[in-house]
Amino acid sequence: MDDLAELFSPTRVAVVGATDRTGSVGAAIMQNLLADFEGEVIPINPTRDSVFDLQCADGLAGAGAVDLVVVVVPSDAAIEVAREAGQLGITHLVIITAGFEEAGREGAKRSSELEAVIDEYNLTVIGPNSLGVMSTQTGLNATFAPAMAAPGPISFMSQSGAVATAVLDWASEQGIGFRHVVSLGNKLDVDEAALLEAWSADTGTEVIIGYLESVPRGRQFMEAAERISAETPVVLVKSGRTDAGAQAASSHTGAMAGSDRVVDAAFGQSGVVRAASIADLFDAAEVLAGQPVPSGDGLGIVSNAGGPAVMATDAAASAGLSIAELTEPTVEHLAELLPPAADPYNPIDIIGDASNDRFEQVLEIVAADAAVDSLIVLSAPVATLDYATLADDIALIASRFDIPTVACLMGGHRSTNEATDRLRQEGIPNYFDPARAVSAMGVLETYRRRQARPASTTPNRVVDAELASSVFEEARAADRQLLGLEAMELFDAYGIETPEGGLATDPQEAMELASTIPGDNVVMKIVSPDISHKTDIGGVRIGVGPTAVEDTYEDLVARAKRYRAEASVLGVYVQEMLDLGDSVEVIVGANRDPQFGPVVLFGLGGIFVELLEDVTMRVSPLDEATAREMLDGIDAAPLLRGFRGRPAVDRAAIVDTLLGIDRLIQDHEDILELDINPLVASPEGVYAIDLRITLEAR
Repeated sequence: MDDLAELFSPTRVAVVGATDRTGSVGAAIMQNLLADFEGEVIPINPTRDSVFDLQCADGLAGAGAVDLVVVVVPSDAAIEVAREAGQLGITHLVIITAGFEEAGREGAKRSSELEAVIDEYNLTVIGPNSLGVMSTQTGLNATFAPAMAAPGPISFMSQSGAVATAVLDWASEQGIGFRHVVSLGNKLDVDEAALLEAWSADTGTEVIIGYLESVPRGRQFMEAAERISAETPVVLVKSGRTDAGAQAASSHTGAMAGSDRVVDAAFGQSGVVRAASIADLFDAAEVLAGQPVPSGDGLGIVSNAGGPAVMATDAAASAGLSIAELTEPTVEHLAELLPPAADPYNPIDIIGDASNDRFEQVLEIVAADAAVDSLIVLSAPVATLDYATLADDIALIASRFDIPTVACLMGGHRSTNEATDRLRQEGIPNYFDPARAVSAMGVLETYRRRQARPASTTPNRVVDAELASSVFEEARAADRQLLGLEAMELFDAYGIETPEGGLATDPQEAMELASTIPGDNVVMKIVSPDISHKTDIGGVRIGVGPTAVEDTYEDLVARAKRYRAEASVLGVYVQEMLDLGDSVEVIVGANRDPQFGPVVLFGLGGIFVELLEDVTMRVSPLDEATAREMLDGIDAAPLLRGFRGRPAVDRAAIVDTLLGIDRLIQDHEDILELDINPLVASPEGVYAIDLRITLEAR
């Protein structure tokens, strides 16, 4: 793929399939190009002498030197156009034509043919099945959208052409402008990762936003986003919030690691702000493009109405913000200035009769307070206040103190239009809803934390590769895809602590094993790849004394056979019985996502894992900081830190286990899913009690 910069700044554009037939895509693209494009447009149509008074060429060979080709001919012909372009040394194409991957078996075949041409000639292709591309930098509108975008600092990508046209139409009404717009279409060549790379190098792009339905090159996307989002904010809507991908999963981890949770983890790790809707997408884009990043999470709220101030305060915590505690001099100054009925403490209620002068004075005092890192100005429309003047004052204060600021000047368009326009000129968003204003400010805080996060480092870990390989080779030799306790040696290979124990294949061997294990009693568990939940069938016995080991072995095997006569029973695992008094049962797992690769999961374990689903997950590879975040990310995190007299568990040992499992799934690509449930965590350390692994079929 060549440098994408040329895609957005061509000097000569050829349109293959150009026409002036009313209502056709070819005509719409020609009209859009001729309206604003600074360069030359060459229509190509062998059946026409001219299009829109421009002389037509029969083919690309007759068009002369061309920087960009826009393809609007049927799908079979589009492939030949791409081949001709490659032979002529033309490398940049936008293929509007549909009828490829989205068109069934024949379409998939055409996609393969087009991909082969792209590879052969090293072409850079947007689409196929694309709305096209825009760049206000050069007036390029190679789309069949109704109108050209207004110029602005936001670059926008969309996997859906329909979403792109709707967004462009809405943004025009809102006064929001764009630098570049790309409809990705089928992403046969250029995808979101490639656009991130291109736009990060574009000095006119201050924020990158997008609507995506899939991220097929998940690893490459994360690598690009992590590097680029440190300098250029990236905000994306990702649709497809579904658990369909988990329906066939055979482990706890597989069942809970649905595609949308993985996307959340991948975006968070790579610094991408994930928006829940198109409205949230543009709220985030506006505030990131127009406002500086705060120095902390302390939010100052100034309002002439108590209700909106309370609403904003309620929304602050969920947005990751804290209500700034004003310094004593600030509170005293405000108390002297404000009427007795006003509240000088944050949120500052300057009451409903506030004039523009009162607002201006209070804003200046609050913005100067060292505890205030960001500022929200709330107001209801009253006769004592002029919104346009207030907008000017807000912009002046924000500029003087270089403090991130958003406004919530409530009311209808008649009251707010002029003020909103004045604020927007200064990059300050205005919202009707206080919670929406706080949410937008929360985006800045999220981005601040992302910038403050240290670069990830993959820790070194000494592993016994030979021992681990022998476990998998033995399973493959026996044609087993599901591994359980019989594979506990893997933990020895990766430095993960386990209770003493081993697999017995007959009652006598079970008794001999039990005699070597510390303590008077042992735990015995049925081992069968066909039985996922051993406790459900009574397949686990705790506190088995020396005289009962043989009988327990026989009983466990009999129970397994009664549950499923055809079940393959490998034996019974005899294990040291631990004192669980101050312990917490957690789950550590991993699976392999088709888009992002290995994913590691952590959460509350034992019998609660499926009931509560209190889990966090991260995309591999992990570092220590990321693993610690996983521990803090579950609702039950206080149990790990010590709760109501219970001692804290050994968090460092859990982190080490997470890193060990992360390395294990990286090293062995045929592991599809893995569970340690439970991992018993105590103040003294952790022990992996149970194991389940699913291998890829061969």
